[in-house]
Amino acid sequence: MDAFSSMTRADEIEAAARSLALHVRRAKAFVVLTGAGMSTECGIPDFRSPGSPWLANPPMPFDRFVASEDARREAWRRKFTLDDHHKGALPGEGHHALARLVNDGVVDTVITQNIDNMHQTAGVPADKVIELHGNGTYARCLECGRRHELSFCRRMLEEENCAPRCEACGGIVKAATISFGQAMPQAEMQRAMLAAGNADLILAIGSSLLVYPAAGLPLVARENGAVFLILNRGETGLDDDAHERFDIEAGPVLARLAWHLSRRVN
Repeated sequence: MDAFSSMTRADEIEAAARSLALHVRRAKAFVVLTGAGMSTECGIPDFRSPGSPWLANPPMPFDRFVASEDARREAWRRKFTLDDHHKGALPGEGHHALARLVNDGVVDTVITQNIDNMHQTAGVPADKVIELHGNGTYARCLECGRRHELSFCRRMLEEENCAPRCEACGGIVKAATISFGQAMPQAEMQRAMLAAGNADLILAIGSSLLVYPAAGLPLVARENGAVFLILNRGETGLDDDAHERFDIEAGPVLARLAWHLSRRVN
């Protein structure tokens, strides 16, 4: 029988937070890996849930995006449709709790698979966040790397009926995310591997741990002696590799964890 089966939800949250707090207090280098489950609690849809708007507006593969103007226009149309779906979404209590833990010096690094900028919006310093899949709140030129704001890209699409081009060099402009078939960002991957390898505690939050190379980071940490914990609703691809798993929504547990650590209670 599951350890939490006879508990109330409040009891489950408290039990998970207390258990996590014990691990965190023993750690000297605590790294967090976050996935879509962190943001679904804020109303931002994930890729796999039934009825997700991603299913009607799937991301454009990178090779198709660069191949034609028509594909780029369609890719931008899909992106703005998705952006409109969760317009106004704000960081949840989990994001704010993690920001508190980072700023209190408890969490060393937040590695994220998310592209929504929620960690930074909640107050995590940008240099403490490693974005493995990029950031969907702005765009970059694929040629010169110049940053472009989404307002410019949207104006080009809706007023000029064309996919945006770089104002500096005329290159193709794309949302600053990593598309299917696009190379992973080398600098970010190197930073993530280093953080995972140096961690003595790694906590995966809201991730199915099915998408690689991100899902391999907890294994890198574990192979180097770290304790590996999972906080996620439902099964993940690495359940058998974790030292402990908590099947409960992340936000309330993280908020309670931050409270416990601030009070130094057992």
